Amino acid sequence: MNYKSLNPILYTKNLDQTIQFYTEKLGFTCIEKNEALNWALLRSGTIEIMFSHPVESITFETAQFTGSFYFNIDEVDNLWESLTGNVKICYEIETFEWGMREFAIYDNNGYVLQFGKKI
Repeated sequence: MNYKSLNPILYTKNLDQTIQFYTEKLGFTCIEKNEALNWALLRSGTIEIMFSHPVESITFETAQFTGSFYFNIDEVDNLWESLTGNVKICYEIETFEWGMREFAIYDNNGYVLQFGKKI
């Protein structure tokens, strides 16, 4: 078996607000939006994330993902500087003993987004 990619679909109660967060704060581009399905596809480089309203059979109050989404990026310090004061911080930028410089924020839905660069 050869897996080719992973494209998460994350639930949101406010699709437009989520698109705005990811495009304005993180530099993603909205590739496709379907109003009838309350669904959107966002992309940055090779990363694609889909967002949608939850299906009716699932009770959704807030982010239900129990982990985090880790983004490997080149300019971690620049992104940190651009986000400081504009987003809710999970943990501040730090260089860790395992050779990564990273930080984490919460998106507008409460999902944890980690950003790191190998040192």
